[in-house]
Amino acid sequence: MTTEGPVLRVFEVRAKQGCADTLLKNFATRSADVVRGKPGNNGYFFGRCVQGGDNVVLFVSVWQDLEAVKARFGDDWQVSYMPDGYEDLIDECSVRHFDMSSGWHVQG
Repeated sequence: MTTEGPVLRVFEVRAKQGCADTLLKNFATRSADVVRGKPGNNGYFFGRCVQGGDNVVLFVSVWQDLEAVKARFGDDWQVSYMPDGYEDLIDECSVRHFDMSSGWHVQG
């Protein structure tokens, strides 16, 4: 699959009870370090679900295209990448990729 880009890489997590705040702090440092400054990365953001799921958190990175994602994460680009220790904070997680070339608009 090829895309024109940009591509969102969405890491969605259901944190273990009482671990969401720690995970968000890790997103700000350790997860950010995984993508920040890497070729083809155009930024990242993260946050907590506001609809009754305060243990559901996201880390979303924005990539130039799918090739940039593959270059950063290698053959396992479709697998959730977790720095050491994350598994102790997470009940479930997934990673999905979204081609935003049809609907990406930036207000200026």
